Amino acid sequence: MRIQPGNAYPLGATFDGAGTNFSVFSEVAERVELCLFDNFEEQGRETRVDLPEVTAFCWHGYLPQVGPGQRYGFRVHGPWAPSAGHRCHPSKLLLDPYAKAIDGEVAWNEAVFPYRFADPAGDQGSDLDSASFVPRSVVVNPYFDWANDRAPRVPLHESIIYEMHVGGRSLMLLRRLDQRPAGAAGAPQPAAAAPRPGRRKPRQ
Repeated sequence: MRIQPGNAYPLGATFDGAGTNFSVFSEVAERVELCLFDNFEEQGRETRVDLPEVTAFCWHGYLPQVGPGQRYGFRVHGPWAPSAGHRCHPSKLLLDPYAKAIDGEVAWNEAVFPYRFADPAGDQGSDLDSASFVPRSVVVNPYFDWANDRAPRVPLHESIIYEMHVGGRSLMLLRRLDQRPAGAAGAPQPAAAAPRPGRRKPRQ
């Protein structure tokens, strides 16, 4: 698999219709591997490709013909110095901090931790491979066919901007969010969502 230099920006995985640009920031990394996983296997065969370029501490590369649905992660080579806040270890598969989608959940195995249970203060860290026990980042398609839909183009001084929790709001469809002045336009701003292990039972 041949990788091209790509661009440092935007960060994360960006599909352009013909391939995907990957970029991730690390100020201490000495080498960053992009790890691609087969989509149709439970564990997924892993293919590793070194990100070839570094621009302003952003490691980046472009892979033609890699598109939406591709599962991926990173392995970072660099210093192992927990006292200085550096825990680079290529045995640990890392999520893309700029990922737009994530597949899977954490399975709490010893391989997920940066140290061996029998030697938590060890100087070398754990070399157990964590790939089988952690979720993967997913390349998404940024293009959407809006058909005949158009932006409302409400002037900012006539708009009302509010934030709502998507999950909580969807459970309260029969209740009005707020009483608004007649003719006022609202622009809901979904709250940021972060993946959490396990499932939360909705409140009744």
